[in-house]
Amino acid sequence: MAVYQRRTRVAAPLDEVWDFHSRVSGLEALTPDWLNLRVESVTGPDGDPDPEILEAGARIDASVRPFDIGPRQRWTSIITARERDDGTAYFRDRMEGGPFREWEHTHRFFADGDETIVDDRVAYALPLGPLDGAIAPLAKLGLDPMFRYRHRQTRERLESPERF
Repeated sequence: MAVYQRRTRVAAPLDEVWDFHSRVSGLEALTPDWLNLRVESVTGPDGDPDPEILEAGARIDASVRPFDIGPRQRWTSIITARERDDGTAYFRDRMEGGPFREWEHTHRFFADGDETIVDDRVAYALPLGPLDGAIAPLAKLGLDPMFRYRHRQTRERLESPERF
C-alpha cells in the first residue's frame, strides 16, 4: 500500500486538540468545501445514533462529491482504535466502503509543552489493480491539498483566542 503522511505543530494543548478531533463536528470543520462532504449518519459502538465522541467501533456514513462533478461517492469509516495516554493520543479509522480499495488513517497527537504535534498517516490502495503501484504517487497530489487544509484549519481554529 502507498502511504501519505503530514505532521504539523499546533499552539494549543493536547486535550483541546484531541477533543476537537474526536467529534464529528471536527471532521466537518476540517473537510475542505470542495469535497462537498455530507455526513449521512453516525452510529456509536453501542448502536446509539449521533454519539458525542467518536469511540472505537463508531461508524460514520458519509458521501462526497469533489468539485460538484459526477455522482456522490459513498464513504463509510469505522473507528477501529482510540487510545489516550499521558502526553499522547491516537485514533484510527478504516474505510469500509468508498472510492479506495483500502484506506487506513491514523491520527496521532503528541504533547510538547503547551503545544501539540498532529501527525496524520494514511495507508491506501487505489481500485486500479495492477496499475495501482504506478498511479499511487499521483494520488498524493490529491491528498496533499486536503491534508494541508486540515492542518491549517486545526491551527486556525485551535490557536485562536475564541477556540472553536
